[in-house]
Amino acid sequence: MSSATRIRRLGAATAAAIAAAAGGTAIILNNPSLAGSDRGPTLDVVRRKINDVNVVVPSRAVQESALTSAGSANPLDILVIGGGATGSGVALDAVTRGLRVGLVEREDFSSGTSSRSTKLIHGGVRYLEKAVFNLDYGQLRLVFHALEERKQMIDNAPHLCHALPCMTPCFDWFEVVYFWMGLKMYDLVAGRRLLHLSRYYSTQESTELFPTLAKKGKDRNLKGTVVYYDGQMNDSRVNVGLAVTAALAGATVLNHAEVVSLIKDESSQRVIGARIRNNISGKEFDTYAKVVVNAAGPFCDSVRKLADKSVQPMICPSSGVHIVLPDYYSPEGMGLIVPKTKDGRVVFMLPWLGRTVAGTTDSDTVITLLPEPHEDEIEFILDAISDYLNVKVRRTDVLSAWSGIRPLATDPSAKNTESISRDHVVCEEYPGLVTITGGKWTTYRSMAEDAVNAAIKSGKLSPTNECITQNLRLIGGDGWEPSSFTVLAQQYVRMKRTYGGKVVPGVMDTTAAKHLSHAYGTLAERVAAIAQDEGLGKRLAHGYPFLEAEVAYCARNEYCESAVDFIARRSRLAFLDTDAAQRALPRIIEILTAEHGWDKSRQKHELQKAKEFLASFKSAKNAQFHDGKHQ
Repeated sequence: MSSATRIRRLGAATAAAIAAAAGGTAIILNNPSLAGSDRGPTLDVVRRKINDVNVVVPSRAVQESALTSAGSANPLDILVIGGGATGSGVALDAVTRGLRVGLVEREDFSSGTSSRSTKLIHGGVRYLEKAVFNLDYGQLRLVFHALEERKQMIDNAPHLCHALPCMTPCFDWFEVVYFWMGLKMYDLVAGRRLLHLSRYYSTQESTELFPTLAKKGKDRNLKGTVVYYDGQMNDSRVNVGLAVTAALAGATVLNHAEVVSLIKDESSQRVIGARIRNNISGKEFDTYAKVVVNAAGPFCDSVRKLADKSVQPMICPSSGVHIVLPDYYSPEGMGLIVPKTKDGRVVFMLPWLGRTVAGTTDSDTVITLLPEPHEDEIEFILDAISDYLNVKVRRTDVLSAWSGIRPLATDPSAKNTESISRDHVVCEEYPGLVTITGGKWTTYRSMAEDAVNAAIKSGKLSPTNECITQNLRLIGGDGWEPSSFTVLAQQYVRMKRTYGGKVVPGVMDTTAAKHLSHAYGTLAERVAAIAQDEGLGKRLAHGYPFLEAEVAYCARNEYCESAVDFIARRSRLAFLDTDAAQRALPRIIEILTAEHGWDKSRQKHELQKAKEFLASFKSAKNAQFHDGKHQ
């Protein structure tokens, strides 16, 4: 397609987008997967339960006991397998509809794909391009869907999610016009769900906003940039927040609990429960449920095979690789996105938790518990970003590198194999087993809603109300303000224990206060109180704001059961700086030992497992080889 034709088609499609935007509200409300019901009192009751200042999550022992007591005569309404974003979202949706819910997760909440995401809450800008050039109304509906869910996600977890401006460099005037028109149409389609208006910046303005952006590349000069807004999140903390919020609302959630087999009714062959193994104690028990929801992400085929060994796979795993670089690679508060590199892949650099995350590659992979990035994928990202920067891009600057498995799904009921997409699939191939897979982080809430709707139909369940998660803030979000950190800075000190054992006061500095406020929301004061009252105010790693008090808090309030749970999912130290995480391990294990009563053998096991986990993150020290190109 010629440049002129592309611009004409883009311009012609603007009129259609205006009409769609004008009726955008109707489109969203007419979509049953998006229609929620706020029945007032029910939502208020749930909010009060979650935000009770004296509330504590039920202990692990209590949760396991509740699952054990769900026998054939007294089954759960829904048992969810998988504690990622979708599974935790299903548990929260179902329990807030008045259903009796259990959730089990083999590893930890968000231990798989959900903690290894791009950290972006996408509004579907690429779907819009496909909608325009393929004249595909289905793609346009996906844009509306993603934009609605993006806004709700930011509203429901404001401490963990925020708007992020993303800059797209343009090296000829056609690109300037093309991207500017496309993103203006995106603004128009967003309507009331708009985060901020997109705009064009000149070359000079662009380099002032993004100092490391190169003005000149290979035989080309920067003509300016177009900046639009998407959302950004602390993905695993959102996921843990979902699980904890579900637990406070009445769901029984248990991590490190693996489904080893499914229980079927002998006469009807319907799935009526599961055999579960506590992977910490080794104990096995049965849990019965009217419906089992399979939300195991990339591993959903493994669960389907427990029901039927001959079932055809529906997951097409794709690898997404990300690397973390020092903060000087990108300015705070501005990302860089290149929609199409030399080989057609998208590459981005985004500020995240005080560092720069860059990626991503998209390639076929095999499903494994600990996916590792290949060195050539890391080199590809370094090569790609070096084309757009005026600083030397070095392999030795890679603080952490990880790989995540995206569960692209095919619908088993589809007539052809061309149905692989990033949209989600809900199906019940085997009576009593509802599978939800595919999709993306941004749409986890509506995916969960669709899965619960299917489970209600399958089990003929009787919810007390319709879905209310559209307007339900996660724990720590209700009442949080961006200025909340000032209370911590003004009212708390960090009591630090010296190597000699003496406890000395330290300042609750702005960096630590902001970190706690954003990580824990309105519950940050509880963490600050532990730092102050229990002498756990020391930083875990030099140059990072994570405090010892967080380890104790997460063990008590967030089902943090292992050292890896903390370094990877409760804090993000493993993702930000693998070597710093390794140095912090002994102290983290020491605090968890005090909280959980571990013996010497368990402590040794925790250290070994954490080191194995960190070895899969290819920081500069873990590099498999150096070719000299980026040293």
